[in-house]
Amino acid sequence: MKQTGNTILVTGGGSGIGQALAQRWHDAGNHVIITGRRRQALDQAIAGRERMHAYVLDVTAPDAVASFARQVTQEHPRINVLVNNAGIYSAEKISAHRDLSDAEGMINTNILGPIRMMNAFIDHLATQAEAAIINVSSGLAFVPYPAAPTYSATKAALHAYTAAIRPLLEGKVEVIEIVPPQVQTELSPGQSNDPNSMPLDAFADEVMALLHAAQTPAEVCVEGVRYFREAEANGQFDEALRMLAKYS
Repeated sequence: MKQTGNTILVTGGGSGIGQALAQRWHDAGNHVIITGRRRQALDQAIAGRERMHAYVLDVTAPDAVASFARQVTQEHPRINVLVNNAGIYSAEKISAHRDLSDAEGMINTNILGPIRMMNAFIDHLATQAEAAIINVSSGLAFVPYPAAPTYSATKAALHAYTAAIRPLLEGKVEVIEIVPPQVQTELSPGQSNDPNSMPLDAFADEVMALLHAAQTPAEVCVEGVRYFREAEANGQFDEALRMLAKYS
């Protein structure tokens, strides 16, 4: 992925990882478009930044995604990078019958949302020079968190989907996966102040360094997530799962 001169669309760009990456791309000389569900957060994220634009979008609404794709490609025809970052998290207790609305929401947002966005933009991206799709998964795609089984499953699904489309789009659209560890954001209550979570600025800086290396890796894994990414290959999966289970 080239470092500058892109037109980059970032879902979930009004806060957290999406905002941090979007602003760094903008600082590097890219034209950046962010989406999210909260207009106030979006406006704050782009305040004072020329060549940065915001649109309200709910990736769980198929008609809205299709309409947005038509609008934004007309208004910003040079979009060449799609970043699927929007996601939601809910802890779950599965030991008794429960309302599944949170689980269904995570599936709709975290996996169907990116699939909808990729489907809506693939024809456009295929016409652009140096085009890329970047999907933001999680270390929990590789070792699931027992307190959040559906969230972990959606990220595992996104990892599998990303890996599956990579060879299909080879030579047309570069396909990249960013694999975060737990980062200091408000994905879950109190996480932004959790000393065991990676500071957001440090995460974003490390991601940018990896993305803009001489050769962009297919999977962008900061050092703090490698234990989980490589746990199964290193024979440490059960150990890592037991460790996460202690926090459930």
